[in-house]
Amino acid sequence: QVQLVESGGGSVQAGGSLRLSCVAFGYTYSVAWFRQAPGKERGGVARIYTDEESAWYADSVKGRFTIPKENAVNTVFLQMHRLKPEDTAMYYCAASWGRSADPPVEDHFSYWGQGTQVTVFS
Repeated sequence: QVQLVESGGGSVQAGGSLRLSCVAFGYTYSVAWFRQAPGKERGGVARIYTDEESAWYADSVKGRFTIPKENAVNTVFLQMHRLKPEDTAMYYCAASWGRSADPPVEDHFSYWGQGTQVTVFS
């Protein structure tokens, strides 16, 4: 069993930055960030494997978001820059024990955090 604890959400003006953290208690291999805006489906934002540096990003966040990790403390971050109002959503960290095709899909991930709200105002 794996527990994921997220933190770092909040409200920020458009153009600003936020960093979300996801601490894993237990083994993880694939870690992804998903987001869900009101009235929309939850979709993948970024994904990284804990033994690789390369990552996958949704087209809507490429060049603005990164997904750094610190394996020593079992933490994966979502660093968000140049935030836009359309980035407003509940952000979820998710983890699994195996690789998967991209874009990441919910069904692949067995473990989920509680979510953290990001609000970007103009």
